[in-house]
Amino acid sequence: MQIRFFIPAVALGMLVLLSSPVAASLLLTGVSFVPDAPLVPGTSQHMVATFDVRPDGSTTFSRGHELQMQTNLVDARWSIQVIDDGNNAALQTASGSVAFVNGALLSYPTSHDVSLMVTINGTVPLSAISPFMVLTVEELDNSGAIVPGSTTMVNQPVAGQSPATVTPVMPTLTPVVSAPAPVPTQSGGFAPVTGILALCLVILIAAKCRER
Repeated sequence: MQIRFFIPAVALGMLVLLSSPVAASLLLTGVSFVPDAPLVPGTSQHMVATFDVRPDGSTTFSRGHELQMQTNLVDARWSIQVIDDGNNAALQTASGSVAFVNGALLSYPTSHDVSLMVTINGTVPLSAISPFMVLTVEELDNSGAIVPGSTTMVNQPVAGQSPATVTPVMPTLTPVVSAPAPVPTQSGGFAPVTGILALCLVILIAAKCRER
């Protein structure tokens, strides 16, 4: 009884292993710009990026997957060359901000050395700010979802821009002037000494009057 259920279980396990897509990884091996960085808004830009396709399965890339490539260059024109064992293989062109590469074009036996050369010609927009995204490459699975860890991004600085600096703003201090303390003034009248003399004179006069 146990043997009868063990064989279908093994067969089911093997089927899951064979049908599960294995994601390949693209390794960015080189990138060049003409003119070189920094990018100048309003000017034409030429970029070439090369990738190694590093398989992790029976083929170099899953046939059911595809690559999605994006750029922020304006009026972009793409040339995507697949290279198999050092020889040019499939060539694909596109225009616009997004380009796709079918996984079948990258799927070879693992004994093959497969790489990808992506060329983009476009214009740096006048509104470009640093860092400017020139190329983003993502692998999409059978459902169109991004394969985790498959995103590669190439950014470049824009001419005339530097990292934003924060200038401390000090509050405006208004000096407070205190009114000087009032200085006591002597009231008009007899000085203290004069008052004492007058008192003594009054006492003497009163004493003389008593003697009489």
